[in-house]
Amino acid sequence: MSSDYQFIDVEVRNKVAYLTLNRPKQRNAQSRRLLEELDAAFAVAGSDRDVHVIVLLGAGEHFSAGHDLGSMEEQADRAERPLQKGLRGRFDHSRENFVEKTLRWRNVPKPTIAGVQGYCIFAGWMIASAMDIIYAADNAMLLASNFQYFSVPWDMPPRQAKELLYESRFIDAQEAQSLGLVNRVFPLDELNEAVVEYAERIAENDPFQLRMIKSAVNQVQDTQGFAAQISAAHLMHIVSSEGEKDPDYALKVPKGARRPMVERAFENYERRRR
Repeated sequence: MSSDYQFIDVEVRNKVAYLTLNRPKQRNAQSRRLLEELDAAFAVAGSDRDVHVIVLLGAGEHFSAGHDLGSMEEQADRAERPLQKGLRGRFDHSRENFVEKTLRWRNVPKPTIAGVQGYCIFAGWMIASAMDIIYAADNAMLLASNFQYFSVPWDMPPRQAKELLYESRFIDAQEAQSLGLVNRVFPLDELNEAVVEYAERIAENDPFQLRMIKSAVNQVQDTQGFAAQISAAHLMHIVSSEGEKDPDYALKVPKGARRPMVERAFENYERRRR
């Protein structure tokens, strides 16, 4: 596999492809170019016969703090490749980068594993939930919303999803495991070793059998309408995000915070701990 990427690292060893988000200074915020590189790497790994398993990691302290909403690199890219103006441009950009790509990663014909540490916010949750298995460090903090690839009602029981989303609250790794989003939780310094050990263990199995097992399990969700729900929920996300611009939007944008809901989610997490 090629390693000619700027925003991700790719390494293959022992039949496992390791794709690592590599923007640690930006907490692995997902720029358009990072997502394009990640999409290309998943496609290559998915078709490489020497790769039996794909692992997704984040460099540095955090798995991913979500969408890149305006780093210097992202602003330069937007200036170089501007979106079509208006709702049409927003929809096309959102649909391709945050729905179509994520669905492709969910459906790559090989087992996929995410190793999550630190922040896993919004788009971080999205790409982690598209993986077959999630191992988390004990310092992981996860935050969901009505985001573009709305997998939350599939990640946990619907009533639990509603309770969490209505409140808007971070969950830690232990709660994520109890809800069924995370498979296992490890001390931070043991996470990578645990991911590698599991990945290499299943990589020794027959790749065609692994593919059929994944297809059979995914088909359960697909028969229940997974893709149709993701597509419909994306439209609700677009409407919801437009609603944040309304003059009577309930939350005030705090200074220095990415979005008001993130600050509110930290507050609600601390209230829950008391």
